[in-house]
Amino acid sequence: MAGVATLGFLVALEIAARRYGLPGPITNQAEELVFAPSSGPLLYAAMALTTVVLTWRQRFVAAGAAIGVDVAFALVRWAVDARVTDGHSFGNGALWVILGVAVVAVTRRTGRERVLLLKGAGLGLLLVAGRKTGDTWLLITSKTRPEVLDPYVVTADRALGNPSWVVGRMVEAAGPVGAHVLDFVYAQLAVAAVVAALYQLRHVAAERRFPRHHLVRTFLVIGLLGPAVYMVFPVVGPVFLYGTGAFGTGGEEWAVALLWPDTLPPVGTPHPVAYDGITPRNCMPSLHTAWATAIFVHTRKSPRPLRHAGTFWLVATLCATLGFGYHYGIDLIAGVVFTLTIETALRSSGRGWDRAGVRLVAHGTVVFAAILASSRWLSTEMAGHPWVAGPLLVLATTSVVLGYVRATKRWEPEVAVPAQRPEARLEPA
Repeated sequence: MAGVATLGFLVALEIAARRYGLPGPITNQAEELVFAPSSGPLLYAAMALTTVVLTWRQRFVAAGAAIGVDVAFALVRWAVDARVTDGHSFGNGALWVILGVAVVAVTRRTGRERVLLLKGAGLGLLLVAGRKTGDTWLLITSKTRPEVLDPYVVTADRALGNPSWVVGRMVEAAGPVGAHVLDFVYAQLAVAAVVAALYQLRHVAAERRFPRHHLVRTFLVIGLLGPAVYMVFPVVGPVFLYGTGAFGTGGEEWAVALLWPDTLPPVGTPHPVAYDGITPRNCMPSLHTAWATAIFVHTRKSPRPLRHAGTFWLVATLCATLGFGYHYGIDLIAGVVFTLTIETALRSSGRGWDRAGVRLVAHGTVVFAAILASSRWLSTEMAGHPWVAGPLLVLATTSVVLGYVRATKRWEPEVAVPAQRPEARLEPA
């Protein structure tokens, strides 16, 4: 049923994208079987997720096959002088390996082993499909929401001290090295999530089943639900509406003023503002913050290096989203509440709903809705009383965080299921 629903959703997005004369997620993914992928690292990360159902020997074979296919594609492109100008020159092999695992499962395996291999292939395909789905969602927001609500958010953000302007000046002062580090962290968030997920799923091949809950589930649900909020609350971000656009070019025509990050916009009566039909309205909530929060949460019981990496990725992502002018401060706290609410719901559905789980999901939903509603309809009052509105925003977010921390102490750990009889295992490494 879940597979049918996912396929129907992808088909619907494909149809919606084609209404605007552009390919949808299914077409984009199919093209990457031959053409240069938009993200080679993401495809290899997806392949790594798929290989959690394989033995070590099979993993090495899969990696070798992926590299071999990529080398073959590179040689063909070189022979026909087809230069890669948009995307990566590698990654096709990883996608072919994922599909190969699915083909082997259907044609050469039966029973539980077939199901396990199909789940592994499906996990990898879901990651890349999630990326394509997100791209299509963002296209739809830019085409269907001609006006943006940035003036409301930037006004309400005064209650938090205008963090995008503050951190933006700090990133400028830090120079190009710091900016390159933050840009790498921001761009490779999905790869970082896969690294954390691989640790969680390291016993899948031996135990022949997936844990009840893992990071990839949260990651995908965030990507599915987040863009729906963009349709309700379209915001482009300070670097677009108050600056020169991403990377300093292309935004002057539609910017209301070139103020970010040096000068704060004057306080006035906020109103919707028309913006171009290209830039995604993808600020509220900040999904990069939401995903980084999920990585942080799911690495708390990992080895120390992974815990430190999860903390670094969260802090660096927060700095990047603000420092590059992609988000306002309220977007970030909304992203944290959004993630913890989803995480609670997924954990509760896996272990069984109880009163505490229902209460925490309801509380997180109310807080998230209150952040959006207050930013839209109380922004002027929030800017006029920052010493009241600011602490209230922080306290509301903290209440969700503390509720989640208390809940995690009650949840049983995601312990591995005892391995089955040796004869039921996959081929030994």
